[in-house]
Amino acid sequence: MSKLIFVNLPVTDLARSIAFYESIGARKDPRFCDDSGACMVFSDTIHAMLLTHDKFRQFTNKKIVDAKTNSEVLIALSADSRDDVDSMISKAKKAGATLDPVPEQDYGVMYGRSFEDPDGHIWEVMWMDVEAFLAATSPAA
Repeated sequence: MSKLIFVNLPVTDLARSIAFYESIGARKDPRFCDDSGACMVFSDTIHAMLLTHDKFRQFTNKKIVDAKTNSEVLIALSADSRDDVDSMISKAKKAGATLDPVPEQDYGVMYGRSFEDPDGHIWEVMWMDVEAFLAATSPAA
């Protein structure tokens, strides 16, 4: 069985967050949702667990930071192409995201953009031509 990742994010407005993530292409898995949390599926192996602050506090005694003013984590998603990066960024913009809190990265063989969700969590969307990157960075190049 493949390893799965569940990124747990505290959110201030669960319904707003669900709508945002659906707008950028994630699918809500109703089997793992209630009034305190929602599982948003990006792929067979990547999930975001959106948790109300009360629910999130059940897993940690640490203070929940305001992700709009403090950095907690940078989350990166792979994309299949440069166009796929731009497509997700466009969807995020339409859903009300703040774009490019991390400056756009364009190295020819690698391209990435970023957005902040409504709670300030930063997501990077990255594409890389792995073969071209390895060829360009190998010692024989």
